[in-house]
Amino acid sequence: MSILNLFKIGIGPSSSHTVGPMIIANDFCNLLKKKNYFDKLTRIKIDLYGSLGSTGLGHQSDIAVILGLLGNNPKTVDTDSIEDIIKTIKQNSTIKLLNEKTIDFSIKNDLILHQNEYLPFHPNGIKLSIYNNENELFSKTYYSIGGGETISEDDIGIEKEEEKIVLPYEFSSANELLELCKKNKLSIPKLVLENEKVIKSEEEIKNSLLEIWHVMNSSVNNGLKADGTLPGGLNVPKRAFKIYQKLKNTHTIDPLAFVDWINLYALAVNEENASGKRVVTAPTNGAAGIIPAVLHYIVNFLITKENKEEVIINFLLTAGAIGLLYQRNASISGADVGCQGEVGVACSMAAAAMAQFLGASCEQIENAAEIAMEHNLGLTCDPIGGLVQIPCIERNAMAAMKAVNAARMAINEDGKHYVSLDSVIKTMYDTGKDMQNKYKETSQGGLAVNYIDC
Repeated sequence: MSILNLFKIGIGPSSSHTVGPMIIANDFCNLLKKKNYFDKLTRIKIDLYGSLGSTGLGHQSDIAVILGLLGNNPKTVDTDSIEDIIKTIKQNSTIKLLNEKTIDFSIKNDLILHQNEYLPFHPNGIKLSIYNNENELFSKTYYSIGGGETISEDDIGIEKEEEKIVLPYEFSSANELLELCKKNKLSIPKLVLENEKVIKSEEEIKNSLLEIWHVMNSSVNNGLKADGTLPGGLNVPKRAFKIYQKLKNTHTIDPLAFVDWINLYALAVNEENASGKRVVTAPTNGAAGIIPAVLHYIVNFLITKENKEEVIINFLLTAGAIGLLYQRNASISGADVGCQGEVGVACSMAAAAMAQFLGASCEQIENAAEIAMEHNLGLTCDPIGGLVQIPCIERNAMAAMKAVNAARMAINEDGKHYVSLDSVIKTMYDTGKDMQNKYKETSQGGLAVNYIDC
């Protein structure tokens, strides 16, 4: 129940399809080393199932697995060297596990994507196996369950004793969160901060949140400077650079001009994500532009420099509180519940945080989060070509504006409303489970099949 699990620094284009598989491959190789298999193994084989098998190439899951086998992690991997690394492995047909153990490796024969074949626990399944010649030595199955979070087959349904942490303000629902805030006379960000202090010191928490903001800020700025075409074969032109050149040289009295800037910030981040660059899962890569876009709007248009860090920290603490509710009671995986679990959740988180900034009560914050998700229910995950480009990039811009609108609607009410956030979270989860698989990150339905290639 830490918000720092929601905000992970990694690389694009997908938290569940890129970040998760890289972590899994790295973990598996470290486990092999711990079990003293390095001297014996001569081959490693990776099988990707479900959504990973269907859209793994578009999401660069194959590349992520290879980087993980080499010992890289999403937070620190050099994004500028990835292309050369993969090229060398293809040319030499070898791989150096954890940069220590060199074995023969064929991307075509040793990294298999199984389309339309699912493992039982979650749509994003990975099985890794090692061999000595033809004899299997060891295998293990993992799942990438959304937002860069992973779980192995051995840990499903098990709560380890050493992982049990008693929080001062334990909550598992929005209603419990509101009751705790009221009873203890705490704001939502203050309550979340007190919980986080069980794990880290207040200074460490604030520094971590400011580091997250720094990466979000860099993602925006890098996206504004990047011209050209997105990778992957669709030849989608980057738009943030040209829009930025236009906006920074435009002076207007249009009171809605800020909308263009919010759209721009979201586009910039998600174009960086689609290019495989560094972003923050917020709570996923596919929805990485929404929270940064709204927060950039606040920082650049609504506050002074004096209270900037406090605003950023409270914004992320509030967003995190809402994100934890979705992670605990529903899902943040597009392969599991559709895009409502990614863009919808990020929109709900951003709406709550925006409302908090605007001075909303706890009840109004909960209302803002509810409004935002209520109008994302049923959102499918149907990326064209398995690429996090169409409709994903524009969808982030639309959701960022929806978050601002939801927050403003909520602060003009008294916090009382018919549908609770808990109810809408359950509805989102039920809707996702009822959704056909072809609309859940498989590129087998929706826009992925109903578009004209011009």
